[in-house]
Amino acid sequence: MIKGVLKTWKEDRGFGFISPDDDGKDIFIHISALKGTSRRPVTGDVIYYQVARDNRGKFKAVNAYIDGVEILEDKVSGFLNTRKGLMLLALALAVIVAVVVFVTR
Repeated sequence: MIKGVLKTWKEDRGFGFISPDDDGKDIFIHISALKGTSRRPVTGDVIYYQVARDNRGKFKAVNAYIDGVEILEDKVSGFLNTRKGLMLLALALAVIVAVVVFVTR
């Protein structure tokens, strides 16, 4: 992961630029690179990220997170990792199987 500081952020457009710690060129970051972040970024945030090329060949930040900001777990997978979630999933599958068996008789 590369470390940098969010130099600019356009909240209304959902993007900004990171100034990397290695004094390289500023890199574009879109809000979609910060999946699961518990809050929106603000100028001055320390960002950890990876670099990829977009479809026009320009570099952009991907798989990013804000230092010290909680990453929220995907709600569906988080629920399925609970005992209640697994029991409800098993019950739903049993109902589906019962309906299929009943209809195909």
